Amino acid sequence: MRRRGARGAVAALVLVGAAVALGLTQGWIAGPAPARIPAPGAALASASTTRSDIRALFDDRRSGIEVHGTGTVSRILPDDTAGSRHERFILTLPDGLTILVAYDIDIAPRLNGLRVGDAVAFLGQYEWNAEGGTVHWTHHDPSGRHETGWLEWNDRTYG
Repeated sequence: MRRRGARGAVAALVLVGAAVALGLTQGWIAGPAPARIPAPGAALASASTTRSDIRALFDDRRSGIEVHGTGTVSRILPDDTAGSRHERFILTLPDGLTILVAYDIDIAPRLNGLRVGDAVAFLGQYEWNAEGGTVHWTHHDPSGRHETGWLEWNDRTYG
């Protein structure tokens, strides 16, 4: 469920008792204890993904929710060149779930040199699919209609 906050920010709510790892990208996260989404630069150290956040979205077939976490690159796919070009790779999350990251390289710079086994932190919008889901909008939105996302890899923030 999405709600507009006092300043018009969109929040994503989690189930009561769920671990906190998704919510507002510019404010408090809904959950049992308030927390802030880590800023880029602190992401690999502090944004661990747990079973109860992205896994819960996958299990419940939910989409359109801002999420953040970390994963290990398990596969690098060819770019999607239909429409806007997207760099694509599969991340395996700490709980074993795999997600596709679709990163618009017409808007933001490519992660040149990305390899299987690399750790990548992310902030973006989760979309459910039977294979684990896709995280997109992991970059800024030039039109300002989406929250600003990012990827963090190799001590650099992209987006």
